[in-house]
Amino acid sequence: MTGEAFAAPTRAQVLEILELVKDPEVPVVSVVELGIVRDVSIDGSRVTVTITPTYSGCPAMREIEQDIRVALSAHSINDVELNTVHAPAWTTDWIGPEAREKLRAYGIAPPGAVEHGGLVTISKRRAAAACPRCGSMNTQLQSEFGSTACKAIHVCLACREPFDEFKAF
Repeated sequence: MTGEAFAAPTRAQVLEILELVKDPEVPVVSVVELGIVRDVSIDGSRVTVTITPTYSGCPAMREIEQDIRVALSAHSINDVELNTVHAPAWTTDWIGPEAREKLRAYGIAPPGAVEHGGLVTISKRRAAAACPRCGSMNTQLQSEFGSTACKAIHVCLACREPFDEFKAF
């Protein structure tokens, strides 16, 4: 994709471009890696990108939508429809192993497994998050509410460093 003109991009080409669109709140992972991009379809020259917000009130979605349009436009893809779907709801289970490792390397504890079938509860008695810096499980939840709504704040009792955890949804 070096700027050559083409009538209709392939789905693979569009996904390759979308891999360059980083999450504005966690810039080490793409919107594809996070599972925000659910699907890409092509009908003639029209590209439809189906997206699901990480949660219904995510303030970054407008910026993500704009970044998707800009990235596609930079590759001469201008007939773009963004289709936002809320069901099924986004889940951290859609974050793949490579993206989880990128989160850890960036200093954010990746989310644990989602317990399906239960209610989401906020409690100081949930499982400990591994420190992304030293790997210790000797950590303590400080606040369910971190720098963004999708993160919680912890402190590592081994290395004494505070860190964010990407909450499991």
